Amino acid sequence: MKLLMIEDNKSVSEMMQMFFQKEDWDVTFAYDGIEAMDKFNEDPEGWDMITLDLNLPKKDGMEVAKEIRAQSQTVPIIMLTARDSDSDQVLGFEMGADDYVTKPFSPITLVARIKALQRRAHTENEAESADEKAKNVFDVQTDHFKLNSSTREVYLDDKRISDLTPKEFELLKTLAQKPRQVFSREQLLETVWNYEYYCDERTVDAHVKKLRQKIEKVGTQVIQTVWGVGYKFDDSEVGKKS
Repeated sequence: MKLLMIEDNKSVSEMMQMFFQKEDWDVTFAYDGIEAMDKFNEDPEGWDMITLDLNLPKKDGMEVAKEIRAQSQTVPIIMLTARDSDSDQVLGFEMGADDYVTKPFSPITLVARIKALQRRAHTENEAESADEKAKNVFDVQTDHFKLNSSTREVYLDDKRISDLTPKEFELLKTLAQKPRQVFSREQLLETVWNYEYYCDERTVDAHVKKLRQKIEKVGTQVIQTVWGVGYKFDDSEVGKKS
C-alpha cells in the first residue's frame, strides 16, 4: 500500500513510521499543507491511502482535503485532529474524509483503521467493477435474441425492443430463459406476478398481446401460443425468408 501521511508533528510521524514498516507499507511524509499538495501532485492517482492532520502550517488541513478531493474522488482519507467536536467531524466529512481519528491516538488503532478503510474501499471497488461488468453481459441469449437484466436492454437480431414495461420485461425474460418450453398461464402468473392483486389469466393474455406488438416493430414474432396450454418463446423462425 502506498500511503501519504500529512502530519506536522515529526515525533508522531517517526513513531508511526515504525508501525508502517512492520506492515511493509510504502509511506511518504509531508509536514505542512503546501508540501502535502506537492507530494500528492507527484502522483495524484497513485496513492492508496492518505492520513491528514487538520492543524497544519502554511495551509489548513481542510483546504488540503478539498484540493485532494478536487483531483481524486476515490483515494481514502483519514483525518487526524485534536478537535473532537461534532461540528469539526461533520465539516471533515463534508470536505471528503472517509474516517476520523482524534488525537491522541494509539498507533495500533490507527493501523487498524487504515486496514479497515482499505478493505472497505477494495470491496466497493470490486462491487463497482462487478456492476460495470454486468452492464456489458447479456444474461439471456439465444441465436437471435439477447437480454441484459442489469441495463434492461432487449435485442432481437441486434434491433432493440423498446419501451417495455417492468411486467412485459419480466414476462419476456421468463419465457426466453427457457426457449421452446411451454408455460401455462398459471405458471406465468405465479412467476411474473406472484399472484399479486389476485390476477386472473386474462392478465397474462393482455400483457402478451402488448408485448407481441412491441416485438413485431423490430422483427419476427418470438412469443408463440400453444393452444389450450399457454405460451412459449421460439426464435427459430427469425431471419428466415417467408
